[in-house]
Amino acid sequence: MDFGLGKVLPISLDEEMKNSYIDYAMSVIVMRALPDVRDGLKPVHRRILYAMHEAGMASNKAHKKSARIVGEVLGKYHPHGDSSVYDAIVRLAQDFSTRYLMVDGHGNFGSVDGDSAAAMRYTEVRMSRIAEEMLEDIEKDTVDFAPNYDESLKEPTVLPAKIPNLLVNGSSGIAVGMATNIPPHNLGEVVDALVVMIDNPDITIPELMQYIKGPDFPTGALILGREGIRQAYTTGRGSVKMRAQARIERMSNGKTRILVTELPYQVNKARLIEKIAELVRDKTIDGITDLRDESDRTGMRVVIELRRDANGDVVLNQLYKHTQLQETFGVNMLALVDGRPQVLNLQQVLYYYLEHQKVVIVRRTRFELAKAKAREHILQGLKIALDHLDAVIRTIRQSQTADIARNALMETFSLSEKQAQAILDMRLQRLTGLEREKIEQEYKDVLETIEWLEAVLADEHKVLQLIKEELLDVRKRFADERRTVITSDVSKIEIEDLIAQEDIIITITHNGYVKRLSADTYRSQKRGGRGVTGMGTKEEDFVEHLFVATTHHNILFFTNRGRVYRLKGYELPDAGRTAKGTAIINLLPLENKELITAVIPLKEFAANKHLFMATKNGVVKKTELMEFDTERKVGLIAISLDEDDDLIGVRLTDGNQHVILGTEHGMAICFNEQNVRSMGRTARGVRGISLEDADVVIGMETIFKGGEVLTVTAEGYGKRTPTEEYKSQNRGGKGVINHKLTDKTGVVVGLKIVKPGQELMLISGDGIIIRMEVDEISVVGRNTQGVRLMRIGENDKVVALAAVEKKTDNE
Repeated sequence: MDFGLGKVLPISLDEEMKNSYIDYAMSVIVMRALPDVRDGLKPVHRRILYAMHEAGMASNKAHKKSARIVGEVLGKYHPHGDSSVYDAIVRLAQDFSTRYLMVDGHGNFGSVDGDSAAAMRYTEVRMSRIAEEMLEDIEKDTVDFAPNYDESLKEPTVLPAKIPNLLVNGSSGIAVGMATNIPPHNLGEVVDALVVMIDNPDITIPELMQYIKGPDFPTGALILGREGIRQAYTTGRGSVKMRAQARIERMSNGKTRILVTELPYQVNKARLIEKIAELVRDKTIDGITDLRDESDRTGMRVVIELRRDANGDVVLNQLYKHTQLQETFGVNMLALVDGRPQVLNLQQVLYYYLEHQKVVIVRRTRFELAKAKAREHILQGLKIALDHLDAVIRTIRQSQTADIARNALMETFSLSEKQAQAILDMRLQRLTGLEREKIEQEYKDVLETIEWLEAVLADEHKVLQLIKEELLDVRKRFADERRTVITSDVSKIEIEDLIAQEDIIITITHNGYVKRLSADTYRSQKRGGRGVTGMGTKEEDFVEHLFVATTHHNILFFTNRGRVYRLKGYELPDAGRTAKGTAIINLLPLENKELITAVIPLKEFAANKHLFMATKNGVVKKTELMEFDTERKVGLIAISLDEDDDLIGVRLTDGNQHVILGTEHGMAICFNEQNVRSMGRTARGVRGISLEDADVVIGMETIFKGGEVLTVTAEGYGKRTPTEEYKSQNRGGKGVINHKLTDKTGVVVGLKIVKPGQELMLISGDGIIIRMEVDEISVVGRNTQGVRLMRIGENDKVVALAAVEKKTDNE
């Protein structure tokens, strides 16, 4: 086609897009995002260091404005945005980003809080001493140079790199379709591994790991476990678990606090503190009363103060779980090998570095050999001149011009042009006897140097020995102590392993305050005693639930709305006997008007166990226990309820037990739970007892052999009745009379199955607790009013009871 504007070529759009994208991708991979395996640098970092070297910004010279070196890099080698160059310089100068600093900076270069560096016109930089090692011998033809972007200058394609920088400082970058993330390491460990590898080229990765223990981050902190390190070193990919350096200490006022002194690599401290504050505000983490950043120039110090009843180990583990106090570093050891991206294991990274050093040493030796031979050639000419000094002087004096003199010397004494020129350039003072001796000695030294350099080129072992010596010299001058501590992976240890297992009593009030106490807080008293104050409550509040468990039990909290939540015993706040406790809404995500009505302590979730539930309106349901084994914090549906119904009781069963339901009006029904088929969690259930008007179910228990039905009324009356008096019926009936009620006894408030030798704990709405032996309570028939168990104060009522095992003197 010809439109008068020249020839138009048809091009396939998909082919053009593909080719253009491949060109772009390769440019990003090779020229921007990935480091070279030899010097561990990306092009921008290499250009920065080379430009500083060329500009004379050495470690022993004065600092110069950052803008100056940014301009040098942009104008000569790196035609991209100035921010990309300055950001790279800043990172090389940040002691929390770079393990061994390549840039020595003056001014504000940002902070671990995420503060950005000052503008380049304010900050000043120069090369660090260790960066100079990266460029040493670059003028000795040790590396290849290539034209810069406009072919006006030359730039190195790689640096000589006496420092194994890829492992020592690591690298991270995102290319097209691939990314690299190499952690920093300890220089001393890497050098030790290289030295051993020189002596034993066939060394295995496990053997190398005896020298390189693992990553060594500039921010220190902890690495949990060695499995992720082993995987990364073996395959080139792995996951390293990092954890902050934190400790729990007791304050002078008796409270405890958590001190964080080191953070995982690349964690922003300011954002971390904001996240902790957010978790406290949302009640995801409970027990933190104050949060401060006391970091200064002497080091990091984040203080987390805890409530007096909070368990420091529990809070700290919650912080590890929900914040960046514990973080993962995904290792992906991808680097350019001969210009091609390749995932490398530890042995390969060290091998390619040593191969690069061999090339550098050989090229440097050839350069020095050529230089020595050139000097030898000149010295030979000078020696000839000194041996024929009078004739040389005569020849020079008889010549009209320097060119004539040079040609005459070359012809008369068989000299090269360079030798003749050197004789012409020689100063008269070199003719003294002492100077003549110096030339003789220099000639001998040059011959020895040539001999040694040729020996190095002829023997690879000598090359390796040179590499070893230079590496050990680098180690001596720059190696430091490891900062990151590698420890066992304790994150897999359950927090309960750190908590002593002990019996506890848990109380929950009507208004939702919960606490735990040691079970021996209350002393045993005789029947009819006054009791001791067991919980401080507000006037309008009273205790509804009291039960015994251990710190390691799973505590299932069932609510009136048929939902179930789960906590461990040790996660409940420990408090004094008269303390009010902690609002349970701080521990569980309860909805509006949702109240705890049943609590089940569980040692473990067993396969052949069931949860049997009863509601206020007499509905019962049986569900397999394993359906409730979940860590979901939002809770689970335990039973679907009618709008006017509430869940009032839950019991753990084996699927073949007899169940008794007791009502407020003194009725009871007993039936085998096999009459109720097992249902899913969200099922509604079936009728368990038919209720008279205004009557409600107040208790549900499972019957065991030798057990007795203990019934307690609101006015403190109670009795024991043999279970044999409650014949088994079909579910859904009205049941039998359980307790004779009068104005003196009040309505039934609780029903328990007890056995001789147990103790009973009663609690009133005013928070008065009494503990007595079950054997002291009279055994009478079903249709009786019982005996007084507890003297009730005016306007007070019994609201809860619990049967506990009696302790012996040996316990």
